[in-house]
Amino acid sequence: MAVSFLRHEVSDLCLGKPALRSLSISATVADAVEALRTSEDNFISVWDCNHNSKSLAGDQCRCVGKVCMVDVICYLSKDENLSSPSAALKAPVSEILTKIPGTVMHVKTSCSLLQAIDLILQGNQNLVVPIQTRLSSTSRRKQFPKSTNHMATTTNHNGQEFCWLTQEDVVRFLLSSIGVFSPMPALSIDSLGIINTKDVVAINYHSSASSAIQLITQSLEQQTSVAVVNMDDVLIGEISPFTLACCDESVAAAIATLSCGELMSYIDCGGPPEHLIKIVTERLKEKKLQGALENFSSLTDDSADSVSSSSSSSSDEESSNSSKVRSAGRFSRSNSYSARMVRRSEAIVCHPKSSLVAVMIQAIAHRVNYVWVIEGDYNLVGIVTFSGILEVFREHLETMI
Repeated sequence: MAVSFLRHEVSDLCLGKPALRSLSISATVADAVEALRTSEDNFISVWDCNHNSKSLAGDQCRCVGKVCMVDVICYLSKDENLSSPSAALKAPVSEILTKIPGTVMHVKTSCSLLQAIDLILQGNQNLVVPIQTRLSSTSRRKQFPKSTNHMATTTNHNGQEFCWLTQEDVVRFLLSSIGVFSPMPALSIDSLGIINTKDVVAINYHSSASSAIQLITQSLEQQTSVAVVNMDDVLIGEISPFTLACCDESVAAAIATLSCGELMSYIDCGGPPEHLIKIVTERLKEKKLQGALENFSSLTDDSADSVSSSSSSSSDEESSNSSKVRSAGRFSRSNSYSARMVRRSEAIVCHPKSSLVAVMIQAIAHRVNYVWVIEGDYNLVGIVTFSGILEVFREHLETMI
């Protein structure tokens, strides 16, 4: 069984995965916002395609990165962009791409599971894999014609579609064959030494949310989160990129005006409370950020209109349910809200004696790449990440070769 497990290739993990939606590198930040609003995925792949290539291979297309609403929010939260969001949105999408090399990497379908894990541990967050299909190359070209539109479309290169693999995909696959690794999965995370105490990103509950922008960017790059703690390092909650990714760009105004504690309430999956919307509006006026104020008011007014129209179009019971979805949707950015798993700001936690398999199940169930480790009365000890978990499995797989 162990030998057969080692024969797995990335194509085995790609079965049933949807084709990537793509955005051209020549698109603007505004194009990215529009694409993200209508996408059921939190990330959009960004591609650089040379359709004028004279090489024998023809058009040359490469995925050069990925963007999500968190990138947009952090970008618009910068002082120079708050005063004129409309001008900032006209910037090329390359402005919000991470500058860290190797975030995405192309691999062949024959790439082994071990190679994939090694690449992820080297820092490649997304492995771009061709989707295997039985269609002929001629048929694929007819089915997927070239598009020069900047808006997100299904990615294809000469009729070839792509998907990508993430840390979550690999961990989920390992979990499905957890018996192969017995008895390791039953051991505690403490005994396995995977509690990371050095790379914890944390901020005080009363600190301004604007002071957390760099930390949010850092946690997005690390695929973790920003822990919100009190003066005694007691974990109160978190500002999670996984939650922010389900918001719209108006959150930039909230980050510029609220505290970290207030921001947690603002981005909670129930939608921003009315009193916090008023606070954001008032503070934007105080700071004379007219451009940010107009953008924020426009987005919140549109949301209020959608709630009103949806609640008046059906019976009382249906109206109530619809209103709840739309109310959440006013900050979840699109009508496909129900297709996404939107998280609360409540942190996902475990204890040092929690078993490895329990922590894996916990993270997968909540669609996060990490779990906070606490002791006693929620005193923050550290964090367990998918990266740390994959290191343990990689070491174990080495003994199976």
